[in-house]
Amino acid sequence: MRLEAKQALFNALSKLLLVLTGALVIPPVVSRVAVGHTDQRLYEKQAEVLNLIKRDGITAFVREEQDETYADYNLLKQEYITLSPLPTAKAPDKAVHIFNEPRQVGNEIEDFRILSSEFRAKGRPYRLEIGSSLATVELLTATLRHMALWVLIVGALLTVITDAAFSHYLLSPLRRLISQKLQGVHHPSAFPFESIPTTTTDFRRLDDSLNEMMRTIQSAFEKEREFMSNVSHELLTPVSILQSRFENMLQDPELGHAHSLKIVDSQKTLYRLRNTVKTLLLIANIENEQYLRDESVSLAAVLADVTNELEDRLAQRELKLLVDLKPDYVLTAANRTLLFTLLFNLISNAIKYNHWGGSITIQGAMQAKGYLLSVTDSGPGIAPEHLPHLFDRFRRFNSGAASPEGYGLGLPIAKTIAEFHKAVLSVESVLGKGTTFKLLFT
Repeated sequence: MRLEAKQALFNALSKLLLVLTGALVIPPVVSRVAVGHTDQRLYEKQAEVLNLIKRDGITAFVREEQDETYADYNLLKQEYITLSPLPTAKAPDKAVHIFNEPRQVGNEIEDFRILSSEFRAKGRPYRLEIGSSLATVELLTATLRHMALWVLIVGALLTVITDAAFSHYLLSPLRRLISQKLQGVHHPSAFPFESIPTTTTDFRRLDDSLNEMMRTIQSAFEKEREFMSNVSHELLTPVSILQSRFENMLQDPELGHAHSLKIVDSQKTLYRLRNTVKTLLLIANIENEQYLRDESVSLAAVLADVTNELEDRLAQRELKLLVDLKPDYVLTAANRTLLFTLLFNLISNAIKYNHWGGSITIQGAMQAKGYLLSVTDSGPGIAPEHLPHLFDRFRRFNSGAASPEGYGLGLPIAKTIAEFHKAVLSVESVLGKGTTFKLLFT
């Protein structure tokens, strides 16, 4: 999972946890807020009533001689005010009490939140009660709870969206680093050294470190290529001189038969050495891009030339060759000589590591990613542990045949030429069933 996706998932889960926590915490908090709000309103109404009594006098509400109780209800019986005279001898309680208690309103009994206080007016004590219906309190509580939960949910969604947008913006330099300097680079020579624009110190350090590391790798590659090229050139000269001397020695009529056989063996060794040097020089020249890709080349035409070249070897081992290119594929920027070498090595390899009287199938077809050319043999196959190292230079494996077989520089050359043409060379193999080399031209 990508870093941005993980961060977005974490933000979403954290906001969900926040909403769930809010759903548990908000109801009691809102209930306390609603009750506190109701109590505050009761205190305010108490102050208003006492101010009215102070301004108009107690007789405006209660007739002292009849000991009446003054009561006032609003239309929906959600609030009420009562003013009751107390016995003259009783001293008023200066404390204010707030409590919940059911009261009869008309023919119904309602639960009220009641504020009760006592005071003295014209020398007589009175009790003042101001009540607010608990149904009103519960309605206020539900309204505040729903409002708070919706605000919490909407706020969480908005923060998730803004966090995701900010993370996307913040991690954009990292995505560019991955796409341009990691995934998009298949060879050190193709590495782009342009700095990624970013104000994040960590990404800037990562970009600088990648550039420095790739400069070191490029330098090492260049030194290796230069060394291979120089060594190959320098080795070809003494090898050619030795071959000439051996040929002159073979022309000597006084040379004995035993010595002639030894010289011939030495010539064979020099021939293998010369081919190896030429192969290394070819790889170095390709990697140094000393070849041009300025030809339009038909794969079918090159394949026909290769099969004609290998016709004798196919007949010698009684191998059946099946070619099926539907359709043909033309490379617009290619090198025909190198493509010939590439296909020659693959088919030659299929001939070499095949059973006597086996078969070789060459197929080509267009796919979604490009043109796929495959070369399949019916040989003994390759062990799975050897497949990752099949294109390494100077690696020798047991091919799975009766006798150990060696993989020399033919496949490394094929890999190098494929990369030179922006193609991907891969291999699949099953022991006892054969091997398939695949070339994908994009």
